[in-house]
Amino acid sequence: MSANDSRHAFVDTNILLYAHDHQAGEKHVIAAKLLASLWEDRRGTLSPQVLQEFLVNAIRKLQHPIALAQARDIVRAYGAWVARDTGVDDILRATELMELTGYNFWDSLILASAESSGAECLYSEDMQHGHKVAGLEICNPFMHANCV
Repeated sequence: MSANDSRHAFVDTNILLYAHDHQAGEKHVIAAKLLASLWEDRRGTLSPQVLQEFLVNAIRKLQHPIALAQARDIVRAYGAWVARDTGVDDILRATELMELTGYNFWDSLILASAESSGAECLYSEDMQHGHKVAGLEICNPFMHANCV
């Protein structure tokens, strides 16, 4: 899978963070390239959970934290990628995916949100590359150059 294919893609928090963390070296370059491609092709999507996690981590946990105003602007921009709000059905589906995959609740909620958004692939560093679950193919763009 490459970022240049036509599949609808869901982006996990870690990819968004690396794209905006200029201290992340090669991961920054890869993530920024991936997100730029998804913007250009209008294939990117994410959830409110991803934006919330991004905001908290960007202002508190990066080696060089992003200023709150800048992080807010990034959240505002990527808000265009939110297909729908997370609801009770997503939470319940996440618990089913927990049982199915063994992933923790938060990763399972990402999977449920990606599934409900209609995405065909999930870009994430945290989940098993190549694993297919809930109609999604998981791709770690840092492990496999053919993802981007």
